Amino acid sequence: MNPFCTFMASTTGRIARVVAGIVFVALGLLVLKGTAGTVVAVVGLVPLAAGRFDFCVFAPLFGCPLSGPKIRAGK
Repeated sequence: MNPFCTFMASTTGRIARVVAGIVFVALGLLVLKGTAGTVVAVVGLVPLAAGRFDFCVFAPLFGCPLSGPKIRAGK
């Protein structure tokens, strides 16, 4: 299993994705204004949801399954 996928499926990786998502949403809504802020906030929802619902959108690029539990199981 790819080390990147293994890390992203771990508890630490999930927390990192949630924190990154919150930072992007806050940056988009509070710092950037207009369309750029909205785009950054919407993009920030992706890692936030990925961490919360335990999937990794980049895992298939490394030949790993999308699902966190499947990555942890080594499937």
